[in-house]
Amino acid sequence: MAIVLFYQKPGCGTNARQIRALEAAGHQVIAKSLLAERWTAQDLRAFFGETPVTTWFNPAAPRVKSGEVKPAEIDAAGAIALMLDDPLLIRRPLIEAGGARCAGFDREPVPSLLGAERSDLQGCTRPEAMPRCAEQ
Repeated sequence: MAIVLFYQKPGCGTNARQIRALEAAGHQVIAKSLLAERWTAQDLRAFFGETPVTTWFNPAAPRVKSGEVKPAEIDAAGAIALMLDDPLLIRRPLIEAGGARCAGFDREPVPSLLGAERSDLQGCTRPEAMPRCAEQ
């Protein structure tokens, strides 16, 4: 069993489903609001590792969907600055377990935590509502 810090958007059905999957796999999940956390650039950057900057962004974020924010045109420092100002831009969930961190539910340490219980738990549970999740 691992203790999993799970930074979510409160009210997100997909994040709730992901938490249930981790709990069903025997892990203790400590859910926190991604939007209420007081991020520093260094803390936030640690969740992205060596992944491409474009993958740091939540593709369903209103500003990404509208074209106002174009992830392919933004460098790492610019991405972090935008995300500190508007946490809805951050790909979620942010996960920390056993010293490992990731952004998204399809990257390590998540597959190792879920083991044989893995399934596609990354996509939005309400695609018909895209991009209109409550912006809490």
